[in-house]
Amino acid sequence: MFDKAEKVGVVGLGNMGGAIGANLCRKGFYVLGFDVLESARAKLAAAGGCAAESVEDIARSCRYIILALPSVRAFETVVERIMDAAEPGTIVLECSTLPLKDKLRVKSKLEGTSIVMLDSPLSGTGAQAKTGDLSVYISGDEQAVMKVIPIVKGFSRSHYYLGEFGNGMKMKCVANLLVTIHNESSAEAMLLGVRSGLPAQLVYDVISDSAGMSRIFQVRGPMMVHREWRPATMTNDLYRKDLGIINEALSEFGVHAPLFQATLPIYQRAVDNGHADDDTAALYAVLEDMSVNASAAGESAYGGKS
Repeated sequence: MFDKAEKVGVVGLGNMGGAIGANLCRKGFYVLGFDVLESARAKLAAAGGCAAESVEDIARSCRYIILALPSVRAFETVVERIMDAAEPGTIVLECSTLPLKDKLRVKSKLEGTSIVMLDSPLSGTGAQAKTGDLSVYISGDEQAVMKVIPIVKGFSRSHYYLGEFGNGMKMKCVANLLVTIHNESSAEAMLLGVRSGLPAQLVYDVISDSAGMSRIFQVRGPMMVHREWRPATMTNDLYRKDLGIINEALSEFGVHAPLFQATLPIYQRAVDNGHADDDTAALYAVLEDMSVNASAAGESAYGGKS
């Protein structure tokens, strides 16, 4: 039986990790968190958690540690510091979205230790994380998974055990490929409605009750309606990392994905045209500019003269 008095460590208190820590606090868990940003540590403290001074402090104090990190470099550094200080039997719930080859490489460093790492990426946006509306794709040692399920339930809507370590990231790539396309298709559909003369809010309300509805349209549609791209639940700049991971997976497994590939120039244009720090919902603004420019040049949306 899991004891909520057991300390749960969270390393990386950004959009995802900060929300995970806050939700665990609300569910009565004792949360000790660390982030390189003092402001992030202060937010966790305000939510009822305790701010740690270092990764080592967490490793020494917590048998269960959640990682929500932005880069491979941060992941490598944090795991090395955990290895130096962790107690025997520590379980690391690795929730970051990172290339599978890097997760496997870093996991191999734990061989011969009693530290168990689980590959457990998250499906959902930063906004969904705040309300606990996340799905967790857990893979790795099944006995360790059973031990962390009470913690996972404390910050998520659902979870799936997917077998051997790495299957979590494989499933995350499947989910993110769909997210990539749904971001673009939601922006295209919303813009079609608006440019044809329909009120944006009406488009959102009606499509929300139609066969064309998706979770991404539900989450990012309101941002498109109001043309507000901040605060970002996922920035275009950060999402380029995810796009690269999906591209690697498609190449590795020999999958032709023309819809996914067609979206990549639009995401790059978002970064290049001043939307790097905006939410991916700003694809709407990119398509809007492209449509206006095409109209001014007397071109159709497909590049030819109309």
